[in-house]
Amino acid sequence: MVVVLTLLLVLNSCNNKNQKLVNSMLEFNQAVTNAEPGDIIVLANGTWNDTELNFKGKGTQELPIQLTAQTKGKVFLEGQSNLRISGEHLIVSGLVFRNGSSPTGTVIQFREDKDIYAYNCRLTECVIDNYNGMERFDTESWIDLYGQNNRVDHCAFVGKRNRGVTLTVRLRDEKCINNNHQIDHNYFGYRQSLGSNGGETIRIGTSHYSLSTSGTIVEANYFDRCDGEVEIISNKSCGNKYINNTFNKCCGTLTFRHGHDNDAIGNFFYGDYKANTGGLRIINERNKAINNYFYGITGYRFRSALAILNGVPNSPINRYNQVIGGVVSNNTFIDCDNIQLCAGSDTERSAVPIETVIENNIFYHKQKENIFTVFDDISGISFSNNLVNKNISAEFKTGFSSENIELSKNEAGFVVPVNIPDGIGSELGAPVARLENTGVSWYAIPEQELFFGFGKQIEVQPGLNTLYDAVQASSAGDVIQLVEGEYENTKKITCDHSITIQGKNQKSMLFSEQSSMFVIENGGALRLVDLSLSGSQAPDMTGNAIVSTSKYSMNRNYKLFVENCVVKDLKVNNSFNFLKSAKNTMADSIFIRNTTFTDVSGDILSLNHETEDLGIYNAEFVDLVNSKFENIEGAVLNLYRGGTDESTVGPWLNMKDCSLKNTGLGSKNKSKSFLSIHGVQNTKIENNSFQNCGDILLYHTNGEPQTIINNNVFYPEINIKANTKEYEAEGNKIEKL
Repeated sequence: MVVVLTLLLVLNSCNNKNQKLVNSMLEFNQAVTNAEPGDIIVLANGTWNDTELNFKGKGTQELPIQLTAQTKGKVFLEGQSNLRISGEHLIVSGLVFRNGSSPTGTVIQFREDKDIYAYNCRLTECVIDNYNGMERFDTESWIDLYGQNNRVDHCAFVGKRNRGVTLTVRLRDEKCINNNHQIDHNYFGYRQSLGSNGGETIRIGTSHYSLSTSGTIVEANYFDRCDGEVEIISNKSCGNKYINNTFNKCCGTLTFRHGHDNDAIGNFFYGDYKANTGGLRIINERNKAINNYFYGITGYRFRSALAILNGVPNSPINRYNQVIGGVVSNNTFIDCDNIQLCAGSDTERSAVPIETVIENNIFYHKQKENIFTVFDDISGISFSNNLVNKNISAEFKTGFSSENIELSKNEAGFVVPVNIPDGIGSELGAPVARLENTGVSWYAIPEQELFFGFGKQIEVQPGLNTLYDAVQASSAGDVIQLVEGEYENTKKITCDHSITIQGKNQKSMLFSEQSSMFVIENGGALRLVDLSLSGSQAPDMTGNAIVSTSKYSMNRNYKLFVENCVVKDLKVNNSFNFLKSAKNTMADSIFIRNTTFTDVSGDILSLNHETEDLGIYNAEFVDLVNSKFENIEGAVLNLYRGGTDESTVGPWLNMKDCSLKNTGLGSKNKSKSFLSIHGVQNTKIENNSFQNCGDILLYHTNGEPQTIINNNVFYPEINIKANTKEYEAEGNKIEKL
């Protein structure tokens, strides 16, 4: 804090003769060329378009050379802009990158070129906000740390959408090893699910350098809904420390993926019962988890609150080293669904943990009896002085005592055990890293998630293109309310923000003369409520749709909610889908509830366009509840996730209380299936009725997919075609027509 206050005083001094205000790149380059220790180069307020700053020089510890904004929050680098920092004792502060992307694939890097790095340099109070290229799977990073003894602090990084790590510590040669970098008090904001490998928020090292010492400290950072992939932080080097960080509702884990002698101490994992939230994953040698707090973590397998993995015997450097000498001590787990030991055990990962200690921990769950899962031999793990509440079954001979653990909310509002013997559980009562002491105070961080219904109410009358006009004039979160009547559209209705279209008792009837009635573009989300949607006026051509995504790559995940609607007459020609998605687009969630679909020549949901088998897919959550499907020639759902990548745990499918009749048997439906589920990791098909339908095609690819097909009624027979028998099918009935 003293360092920050000193910097502010220096930057705000009006009488500092060493300040040089620059208004152009020519002036900036001249100032850099002439900079001496103690100089402050000030970028003039305004927008700097297509600006590539090369900030280099040699300051001293007492007199660093500084680059800052004339006014914090009023200097914007936009378009094709970036920043390189190289030399010694340089400080950069107050800059905002937005409305564009780097021309080089890295926004800020601590080097000039492949041989000239930064040493004892600092990036503080800077912002990168949605600074992404448009191609979803082009790899881009935001911060690359090279050299040694550099610091990134009190910055805000929000809205990373495409492939690539938000902040990377590079260990490319001897000048980057034993670097002692410090990453502290930063705000890492919402990062959507990438649906692929490459969505880490922080990565330190790579598998190639994983046995080298980095010595990086990651301390007091706030990770807010960082959902990019299973590894929020991917540790791939030795000797790093993760201290007093907060992970707020993050769908992933702090992962000791490669490297030895790393510590996780005093971290606060707050899942708050959000689906797929994770904690800590331990691999390799002498890695430790001490005095951490875990609350409401729901993830399983590699996203468990605690997962200690099996390794590969004589592992190649890029696979999984055996856990040796691991320590899990004085942690508190409250309402965490899964503690997994020897996770990932298979014919390759057969090296069980050894010389590992689990001691002085508290495990409490208000509902579940079985939170521990053991996949292999745990004789190499010693347990001592752990405490579980009475309802939890800990099937270990020694090392656990069972008590009626009492919980109480403390003054900070967090649930903690009370009346616990000294020396057991975490000492944390509240997170060290909070919203108010991380990031910057002078820049309003925009909400990154897409929400419905927070905007204004707009009433629209029936007529030609009245709905189109209303959507064009709407803003994010608006609700367009339709009265009874017919709404004819001769134009495609484009949604590039969140919008709700709500009818009245399904008597607001929508028609379109276009190949798609609605097109969800990048940044869009669409909610349809109480409407009647007809395809009867669509053009006589194949491939129509009621809703389609952009045909271009979308770097922002969309949402589609359909509630209490009637959808009919999608049969003007072949392959008329309700939703037609495109390659390189991904739905955060698709919810269809209390809706009836009749007479459709194509699919209801076509989500099968990532066929390269790279672990990429088109939707994270698909929810079909209490809906009816009749005379559907294609599939109700075609959902595809190929490949064997383990960085993601989706898609998730829930189909419940639905009725299907004469579905999946059209002449153009070559598979004769009404559900085609390929590589889906979590499937629940329960309490549905299937009458005269095609097959359920079930294909498991990798990981440990959970598939449940229970309590359904089939007329006249059950047709589940699967490549494995690793699914649950109980309580299903066959009835005669």
